[in-house]
Amino acid sequence: MTDKRQVAMVIDLNKCIGCQTCTIACKTQWTNREGMEGMWWNTVSTSPGEGTPKGWEKMGGGFRKGKAQPGKLPKQGEFGTAWNFNVEEALFQGDKHDTLGPIGGDPNWGTNWDEDIGGGEYPNSFQFYIPRICNHCTKPACMEACPRGAIFKREEDGIVVINEDHCRGFRFCQEACPYKEIYYNTVTGTSQKCIMCAPRLEEGVPTACSRQCPGRVRFLGFLDDEDGPIHKLVYKYKVAMALHPEYETEPNVFYIPPLAPPSFDEEGNPIDEDRIPMDYLDSLFGPAVGPAIDLLKAEKAKKKAGGESDLMDTLIARNWLDLFGPFTTNPKDVAKTLEERVQNRQG
Repeated sequence: MTDKRQVAMVIDLNKCIGCQTCTIACKTQWTNREGMEGMWWNTVSTSPGEGTPKGWEKMGGGFRKGKAQPGKLPKQGEFGTAWNFNVEEALFQGDKHDTLGPIGGDPNWGTNWDEDIGGGEYPNSFQFYIPRICNHCTKPACMEACPRGAIFKREEDGIVVINEDHCRGFRFCQEACPYKEIYYNTVTGTSQKCIMCAPRLEEGVPTACSRQCPGRVRFLGFLDDEDGPIHKLVYKYKVAMALHPEYETEPNVFYIPPLAPPSFDEEGNPIDEDRIPMDYLDSLFGPAVGPAIDLLKAEKAKKKAGGESDLMDTLIARNWLDLFGPFTTNPKDVAKTLEERVQNRQG
């Protein structure tokens, strides 16, 4: 890779409440056109769970010891389709016994089909939410798999994009991506995916999913910005880590692993045992997750006791704009500037 810089994101799983505001922000901006009805470039899935597409973690792809691995091509039904609902009948025309539901058969999967089911057994059940977008990997398997050279990383920011004029819909990229973050548009016959809101970033505006998040979950910036939160969380404190690093694509979307209340014994008393099994977190984030959680717990306790913690202050993000590194421009200001440009040209 010869990228000059790499834009990255850190998602704090301890803040995400699964409200799907990020999902809708992305949907309304990027995937509301023809052929994109069933696309969700941003998803928030319950973990443990099958996710989207269903069972994506078992579909292969990526690399092992530097060698490309075979992957499965997800079926549309594994993503879930765009259903039509009997809104008029259930809410306005029927009687009180009518219920809202899909029209035209019974669906058997969707993006949030197993939402809030989680894992474990009462009283030690557990769950957390994992927002996912394209990881804009440093070593993108999708790019290497494309025989048309239609996928590339932008030098100025490392964002992975698809040139749809070159794409012929072979879908090798879908097979190769181990995160299954690429969709196929049956209308255009091309592959499509998250572009990290590149047009927004070019104007200094943060991504739609980041800016619309009510929980201050997402940090945005450049990996090499030593004064920014991304560099601190990934390199200085090492508490932000990639999802499934064993896929060897070197993702540039990182996660703060989830903390949880203590487990309870049979009498309902708290015991010194992690509610979320460490081996499960290891399977998601690799062996570095244990030390990261230990540091998070220690810094949290220090802050609670009245001490100072730069790590906790960074994660708390009292100043909302501190989340976004250099991307702090209000989209309204950009819209106003563009409108003025158009008026000047017309005048």
